[in-house]
Amino acid sequence: MNEVVAYAAPPPAPLARRLSFHGSGGPLFGIFIRNLFLTILTLGIYYFWGKVRARRYILGQVEFEGDRFAYHATGRELLLGWLKVAGFFAWLYVMQIVIPLVWKSPFAGALLGLGVYVVFLFVYPIAIVGSRRFRLSRTSWRGIRFSFRGRARDFVRLYVGGNVLTFLTFGLYYAHFQNNIRRFLIPHSHFGTTRFDYDGRGQDLLGLYILAAVVTGATLLGVGLVVGFAVGRVFFEGSLLSPAILTGLVLPIVVGLLGLSVFWLWFLGVRHRYYWGRTFVSTARFRSTVTTRRLAGLLAGDALRLIPTLGLAWPWVVVRHIRFTFANLVLEGPLDIEAIHQEAQAASAAGESLADFLGLLDIDLGL
Repeated sequence: MNEVVAYAAPPPAPLARRLSFHGSGGPLFGIFIRNLFLTILTLGIYYFWGKVRARRYILGQVEFEGDRFAYHATGRELLLGWLKVAGFFAWLYVMQIVIPLVWKSPFAGALLGLGVYVVFLFVYPIAIVGSRRFRLSRTSWRGIRFSFRGRARDFVRLYVGGNVLTFLTFGLYYAHFQNNIRRFLIPHSHFGTTRFDYDGRGQDLLGLYILAAVVTGATLLGVGLVVGFAVGRVFFEGSLLSPAILTGLVLPIVVGLLGLSVFWLWFLGVRHRYYWGRTFVSTARFRSTVTTRRLAGLLAGDALRLIPTLGLAWPWVVVRHIRFTFANLVLEGPLDIEAIHQEAQAASAAGESLADFLGLLDIDLGL
């Protein structure tokens, strides 16, 4: 009698969604040149309209599930936000000039420098929250706006406390600090009525950060010893290094620095995959496929474009980075997009302008 063997059907593959980018470097370069010319011609005033124009092009070329994103900010609101922030920095600059003139003390300079540092320690997290709130509020997909709903004062406490604890623990708290930043920024980011979420833990990356500190410190110490030996031999013995000795010294320096570069590419890839793998929206989770080899190829390609063109290839580099990110990122799992409804939030452009003043780039969360 033959037995009937029942085979269970394999589980269905998770539904995968990807972003795609349809832009190219040529049109972006044209926007860059136009913005540069008009900004110079208007003594900087057109900068805000140029910024909006570039973002509208980039977001308008991003597609998800057959529909494009849109950017709704205006140059006027960016200009007004900049004027508000300019007043604060003008006041801070005046105080740096007036206080030493009024307070004649040998400690005035040191205390003033400490005061400025403390001010910026509080201003930076305010800029991060304000910039994120504005950018998300002006971005939409299928007519539904994104939003950020975290309070600036809560992030200030997290940011200042994280810096203090990182200093007191000689850097050991840094992995937790970086993770806590994402635990605040991502869950407070929404698309309509649906929020993004993050379940990463700082302790998961603590060993990775310690390894990075040990490898970096050991490599730089070794390079420093080799350089010190070479300098000491020249100065104390009064003789130039022979070609053989010079080659023997240069080779370990080059190998050490190249090895350190490869290690950091590996580190960034591991961290990137972890951060994205812990980010989800509703029942769908992100997954990154970034690898050391791919990161190395991306950066090598950037150098081959930027160095010969003296930076003029920057628009093409921006396009490469966007496509690289989308090619290595997938959203897996069920997501009821039709159930998401509009829930727009008000936001001021002052935070965006504050981030501009500080030269602050938005934290790489990809939202």
